[in-house]
Amino acid sequence: MDALVESHSQGPSLIQYTRVWIPDPDEVWRSAELTKDYKEGEKSLQLRLEDETIQEYPIDVQKNQLPFLRNPDILVGENDLTALSYLHEPAVLHNLKVRFLESNHIYTYCGIVLVAINPYEQLPIYGQDVIYAYSGQNMGDMDPHIFAVAEEAYKQMARDEKNQSIIVSGESGAGKTVSAKYAMRYFATVSGSASDTNIEEKVLASSPIMEAIGNAKTTRNDNSSRFGKYIQIGFDKRYHIIGANMRTYLLEKSRVVFQADDERNYHIFYQLCAAASLPEFKELALTCAEDFFYASQGGDTSIEGVDDAEDFEKTRQAFTLLGVRESHQISIFKIIASILHLGNVEIQAERDGESCSISPGDEHLSNFCRLLGVEHGQMEHWLCHRKLVTTSETYVKTMSLQQVVNARNALAKHIYAQLFGWIVEHINKALHTSLKQHSFIGVLDIYGFETFEVNSFEQFCINYANEKLQQQFNSHVFKLEQEEYMKEQIPWTLIDFYDNQPCIDLIEAKLGILDLLDEECKVPKGTDQNWAQKLYDRHSGSQHFQKPRMSNTAFIVVHFADKVEYLSDGFLEKNRDTVYEEQINILKASKFPLVADLFHDDKDSVPATASSSKISVRSARPPLKTSNKEHKKTVGHQFRTSLHLLMETLNATTPHYVRCIKPNDEKLPFHFDPKRAVQQLRACGVLETIRISAAGYPSRWAYHDFFNRYRVLIKKRELANTDKKAICRSVLESLIKDPDKFQFGRTKIFFRAGQVAYLEKLRADKFRAATIMIQKTVRGWLQKVKYRRLKGATLTLQRYCRGLLARRLAEHLRRTRAAVVLQKQYRMQRARQAYQMVRRATVVIQAFARGMFVRRIYHQVLREHKATIIQKHVRGWMARRHFHRLRGAAIVIQCGFRRLKAKQELKALKIEARSAEHLKRLNVGMENKVVQLQRKIDDQNKEFKTLSEQLSAVTSTHAMEVEKLKKELAHYQQSQGEDSSPQLQEEVESLRMELQRAHSERKVLEDTHTREKDELRKRVADLEQENALLKDEKEQLNNQILCQSKDDFAQNSVKENLLMKKELEEERSRYQNLVKEYSRLEQRYDNLRDEMTLVKQTPGHRRNPSNQSSLESDSNYPSISTSEVGDTEDALQQVEEIGLEKAAMDMTVFLKLQKRVRELEQERRKLQVQLEKREQQDGKRVPAEQPKNDLDLDQDADLAYNSLKRQELESENKKLKNELNELRKAVADQASAHTAAHGAPDGYSLLLNQLKLAHEELEVRKEEVLILRTQIVSADQRRLASKSSEPNINARTSWPNSEKHVDQEDAIEAYHGVCQTNSKTEDWGYLNEDGELGLAYQGLKQVARLLEAQLQAQSREHEEEVEGLKAQVEALKEELDKQQQTFCQTLLLSPEAQVEFGVQQEISRLTNENLDLKELVEKLEKNEKKLKKQLKIYMKKVQDLEAAQALAQSEKRRHELNRQVTVQRKEKDFQGMLEYHKEDEALLVRNLVTELKPQALAGTVPCLPAYILYMCIRHADYVNDDLKVHSLLTSTINGIKKVLKKHNDDFEMTSFWLSNTCRLLHCLKQYSGDEGFMTQNTAKQNEHCLKNFDLTEYRQVLSDLSIQIYQQLIKIAEGLLQPMIVSAMLENESIQGLSGVKPTGYRKRSSSMADGDSSYCLEAIIRQMNSFHTIMCDQGLDPEIILQVFKQLFYMINAVTLNNLLLRKDVCSWSTGMQLRYNISQLEEWLRGRNLHQSGAVQTMEPLIQAAQLLQLKKKTPEDAEAICSLCTALSTQQIVKILNLYTPLNEFEERVTVAFIRTIQAQLQERNDPQQLLLDFKHMFPVLFPFNPSSLTMDSIHIPACLNLEFLNEV
Repeated sequence: MDALVESHSQGPSLIQYTRVWIPDPDEVWRSAELTKDYKEGEKSLQLRLEDETIQEYPIDVQKNQLPFLRNPDILVGENDLTALSYLHEPAVLHNLKVRFLESNHIYTYCGIVLVAINPYEQLPIYGQDVIYAYSGQNMGDMDPHIFAVAEEAYKQMARDEKNQSIIVSGESGAGKTVSAKYAMRYFATVSGSASDTNIEEKVLASSPIMEAIGNAKTTRNDNSSRFGKYIQIGFDKRYHIIGANMRTYLLEKSRVVFQADDERNYHIFYQLCAAASLPEFKELALTCAEDFFYASQGGDTSIEGVDDAEDFEKTRQAFTLLGVRESHQISIFKIIASILHLGNVEIQAERDGESCSISPGDEHLSNFCRLLGVEHGQMEHWLCHRKLVTTSETYVKTMSLQQVVNARNALAKHIYAQLFGWIVEHINKALHTSLKQHSFIGVLDIYGFETFEVNSFEQFCINYANEKLQQQFNSHVFKLEQEEYMKEQIPWTLIDFYDNQPCIDLIEAKLGILDLLDEECKVPKGTDQNWAQKLYDRHSGSQHFQKPRMSNTAFIVVHFADKVEYLSDGFLEKNRDTVYEEQINILKASKFPLVADLFHDDKDSVPATASSSKISVRSARPPLKTSNKEHKKTVGHQFRTSLHLLMETLNATTPHYVRCIKPNDEKLPFHFDPKRAVQQLRACGVLETIRISAAGYPSRWAYHDFFNRYRVLIKKRELANTDKKAICRSVLESLIKDPDKFQFGRTKIFFRAGQVAYLEKLRADKFRAATIMIQKTVRGWLQKVKYRRLKGATLTLQRYCRGLLARRLAEHLRRTRAAVVLQKQYRMQRARQAYQMVRRATVVIQAFARGMFVRRIYHQVLREHKATIIQKHVRGWMARRHFHRLRGAAIVIQCGFRRLKAKQELKALKIEARSAEHLKRLNVGMENKVVQLQRKIDDQNKEFKTLSEQLSAVTSTHAMEVEKLKKELAHYQQSQGEDSSPQLQEEVESLRMELQRAHSERKVLEDTHTREKDELRKRVADLEQENALLKDEKEQLNNQILCQSKDDFAQNSVKENLLMKKELEEERSRYQNLVKEYSRLEQRYDNLRDEMTLVKQTPGHRRNPSNQSSLESDSNYPSISTSEVGDTEDALQQVEEIGLEKAAMDMTVFLKLQKRVRELEQERRKLQVQLEKREQQDGKRVPAEQPKNDLDLDQDADLAYNSLKRQELESENKKLKNELNELRKAVADQASAHTAAHGAPDGYSLLLNQLKLAHEELEVRKEEVLILRTQIVSADQRRLASKSSEPNINARTSWPNSEKHVDQEDAIEAYHGVCQTNSKTEDWGYLNEDGELGLAYQGLKQVARLLEAQLQAQSREHEEEVEGLKAQVEALKEELDKQQQTFCQTLLLSPEAQVEFGVQQEISRLTNENLDLKELVEKLEKNEKKLKKQLKIYMKKVQDLEAAQALAQSEKRRHELNRQVTVQRKEKDFQGMLEYHKEDEALLVRNLVTELKPQALAGTVPCLPAYILYMCIRHADYVNDDLKVHSLLTSTINGIKKVLKKHNDDFEMTSFWLSNTCRLLHCLKQYSGDEGFMTQNTAKQNEHCLKNFDLTEYRQVLSDLSIQIYQQLIKIAEGLLQPMIVSAMLENESIQGLSGVKPTGYRKRSSSMADGDSSYCLEAIIRQMNSFHTIMCDQGLDPEIILQVFKQLFYMINAVTLNNLLLRKDVCSWSTGMQLRYNISQLEEWLRGRNLHQSGAVQTMEPLIQAAQLLQLKKKTPEDAEAICSLCTALSTQQIVKILNLYTPLNEFEERVTVAFIRTIQAQLQERNDPQQLLLDFKHMFPVLFPFNPSSLTMDSIHIPACLNLEFLNEV
């Protein structure tokens, strides 16, 4: 407080409304406002607090200590505390509080210090995207962040070539370890490692190990580091991480044996207990942590939210990653478990109290001895006894219970400390590198200043270290201030800063606290009280040493941060760190090597010096062993030495400071306790930095920024001067009268504290006066406008009122006239109605009368008609009865006649059957059928007899009945003649009665019928009407459903299209990412190959992998007829060409290739198994008539196999023996020579081992080769056997897929090729095992290819067949479902509707059949056209051949003519083909690709090289030379790749080859003969199509190459644009005078900025894009690709600008939003001017557009929040909230965004499912699409310029 500068003395006077800070016991500082002016000499101030209460603040008039002034609101929340105008403690505290609570910013700069406040919450600000956003940026350009400090250190290391240090300090729980971890993650991500050792992963993997063994839960922090560490990360000359080293300081060993309440031991103990149930840890005999004394003293053994078992697994993985063997890990865990068991050893005191013992059966002691491998008896003895050695004899002394417990605890602490050191040592070994370290960055994670209620030796050492670090910090800050002043040529006045050297001298100087402590430790009976008394006597006069009033065992040291009272109890014991030598000797004798190694180097054990009453004497040994206590270094001495080394290291580096602040002790997220914060700010040196800055000129402005900010204070006549420095000088001299308040530097203006606030007040007053003037004028204008509006409104009202009165009069007159008209019409209507009523009554009477008469006549006619009908029916009945009688008689006669004819036919059939005996002699085979027929005839005869007998019986019966009927008829006729008349009359009467009854019934029925008929008609009419209504409704519903279905279908189709497009884009993006990754790996491989060529090749044999040539080939694409197995042949050719020495590769690469060979072998085995299965299936199909042949073939195959195997093994055995002996001899000779030269004998043994393994593999391969050979031999024999058999039988052999008719012949050729390989072995020389493996592969290659091709063909056929069947099944299922649905629907319909529906179904079926037939006809027609086209081609070839023959004959005849006769030969037209010789191919590629400059083709046809290459390809196609086509395309592709690799930063060259590659791709499509690509061709262009080859695969290769070139083009363009974007879009003033610069404090200091002005304007970006556009258009790049290029570039502009906006508080303002909108509009205008607005580039800028609008929108009311939510759809919730938090007003009249408004926004946006990523991925690349763009040029119209030097090309 006293050290702070009184800011009020440099600022304005205390007048009314001035805001000040006053002390407060709760909030430390409280804001208040003066209610009246203060006059000098007054004893109090009248203040109004923020809660509107009035308070009188007393002032000490003598000291004249006025309260601190408060900064203007515009400066509150700044990124840098030094930017504040008033620099003092309350301003610092308030600024941190506002940033932490309101904006949730945990990082703030304080000059060179980064203040980090622990949020106690996971924040999404540490992702990869944030790391890349800070990479390469200046420290002040972005918001404060730990990544900014790390980037600054990395950049200064690379720029200044000086080592750097990042010093992270703070209290326990402040977040030191996390900050250090993030800094190391930044280095690992940005730099990476130079090799495949993944050293950055190892550096990060050391963190979980160190946290497990060095961190513990305390009352302040759940993961508190209980040691300090300094990690040096080493870099090479290219600034890649190559290694690391760790130094540790002052491990808190006392925590091993003691923990306070609510604290834990080190994490590793609890992790091990949590994993005790694992099988590998059963021998540790551990249980839960509560069972062990050393782990349960603090109470709760668990931490909320922490899984110890999971953390233990991470610790084990980290051990494994760092190379700690599993056995060592188990040993480490055994030692840790033994410490837990040691703590549970029960010690029993004896009665005398001077001795104690341990039970012999103590389980924990047994486990301790077993786990450490020591003797149980010795350890039991020496835990309770100690040895005293004198000059004459040795004493073994017993110890009391407390001494034994102390000795046991000391042993436990010592074991853990030794293990800790061993682990750190091995971590350093794992992180060590043999490469030369060029520079390093050190990260110091060390404890901050500590003060507790009880402070002991550990706190003393910690605070001593912080005193040293504070001294270094003070001197560094002072040095930087001095450098800044001298650089700016400011008069340097010595600033008095706090120097804590006296306090350091008190601790470490001669006879200081540490010296007196070490001296007291050497005294035999030294005690803590004696040492404290010596301190009182020696240092009582020191100003930094005090003695407490109420204690004689404590002392006070006045540190830089605070006074600390230390209790001297335990200082000597902790400084000695005593452990008994006998116990250490037992551990040295452990049977476990690791345990023994831990203590073999230990020479610091000091025996205790206390006396005892019970002493047993033993004889002394002759050689006297001197005690080593004189050589032991105390803990204090060791710590002082290591601290001095640390300070030397830090002083030799450039330091960067991170001060971690703990906001509260309750670990609450975003809760700020001002008391705790101020205490830490005072302790960590932040306020000292403020004090040093405030003592000089803390506020600094560049002239340009000052001019832009305060130009409103400059008078108009002064603006006429063009020199801004002169203007600034004159303005300041006129505004600030005291010249000491400011200084003019070389590039900046320096101000005293408070002057910037004064200038801001003047500026605000100026703006306020201008605002009043503007408001006055505007308000007067508004009143005038209001008056004119009122006057106009009055005249309008008068006019409308008068018009209303006139309209009322006119309305009255109209109504009077209308009433008369209405009366007239009404009277006429009444008279008319009366007349109509009389008339209707008359008509009704007439109608009824006429109806009665008509009905009478109708009834008469109806009765007559009914009588006629009755007569008709009676007569008809009588006629029908007569007819039935006659018909019955006729039927009887016909039956008799037909029976007679049947008998005659039966006799004829019998005769014919008897004469059928001769048929038996004609055909013996028909006997059975005749017998059957005979049986049938006999049965029929029997049946006929029975039927004839029945017929005769029926006939006789019928005759008798006829006679009987005749008699009855005669009798009846007689009786009828006698009684006819009376019977007839009776019958007539009865008939009449029946007729009358029938008439009456009929009449009733007719009436009923008519009534029902009327009812039915009425009902039918109603139903028809209802039906009509229903039909209308149905039609309406159908229309609605149809419309809705159309809309739904349209919507669904749109959605499906969008979904399909999205999936297509994702798939294309994935594919192009793979292409990009492939090109990256290819580039990496090329780099490795270049490095390999630089390595000196040592003579001798090396391993030569079989697929080396495939890796060293320039072309990465297989030819049309190659496969992966074929790479070996190329490898062997490579070996033959370049020799064995040049073909040697690194062992690691060879092992990888050998692994790949094994994988290929496994694939080949799988293929062979599948082939054998297919052979077995085909073998079952062979007809059963040839079992004997198959048996013979199998026997022949076995014989062939045995003979071949025997011959092969004999020859190979001889050859291998000879080569093995020679190879071993050669390798041994060279290995001995190499060993003598270099001393590395391991290569020989390694070669021998690899040779053995390769020979074993070779044996397996030979066995497989023999099996395959046998199969080929058997196939050959089968083929011969099949040729000798019938030609119609095609027996299937081992290759069933014989569609190409070459499989068996190829197999035989392959077999002969394999048999001839023995003759080639002589040419290989002395090859190693991989050469022999390749030789075996050479024999297998053709067979494997053939088998693979056939198996693939069969699998394809099988898959196609299965797919076809599946499709048929699916189609049948669908059809069945449709039919079922149709049937169900049909059942619900009426019969008529069913018939109609059936007809419709039949019609639709027939229509589908017709469509299918039509498609079939079209396919046939298409096939016919294709065949006709091929026929034309063949006809043309025949004609050309005939013409050539005729030409040859004519030439022959012409030569036979007289020589004097000359015949003119007609010149043929150029056919668009270019011929070249094979040996000229390299020259063609060199002149046309590798050495071609785009400028040489200026003014020619765009994409000329592509056309020339196509014409060469066309000629090779014309002469049917596939090797020439393959060679030319491969060479061209490799040449393009070499050119692009050479010019990897040349936009023009990359664009040139992108356009040519795309044009060549288009030509291969346009002239491929595919009708889909020939729609726009002319007839002449169709003649230039390829005739013989299908280059579809090469089209894919060229497409991939185009993607790679496009990605390189985008990368180059982005590299050129990216440095301009931030400056042009955000920082440059496109609209002059709009933005006002704010104070920036330490930002953009000289150490962070590169020399020169790197600012860009928007015109620079537009010029650059104009250049891109011109180049691409001039070189003929497709317009669609140009659109995609600018879409990608505009996305990058959007992403980089928005990311910077989200990470920079200084640019989030209203004026920046205006500048952004103007810049974006300029870019849109440029797009429209270049006709690029259809590219979608503007849509990619939508997030940035919305961000700019968000900066300018009103941000107060809920309506504003709704408007923001509806507008910002392209921004995520996190981005919107971030921008609102960052929004900074640049003027006094602007307002900040309130926290409540931000919470409202968050509440309204919580339903959004936005991604959690804050920043945009500016490296994201849209998938590129190359649409087909045919050329209108014909090949014969292209002219080749002479500058290409292609004279060797001949036009055909």
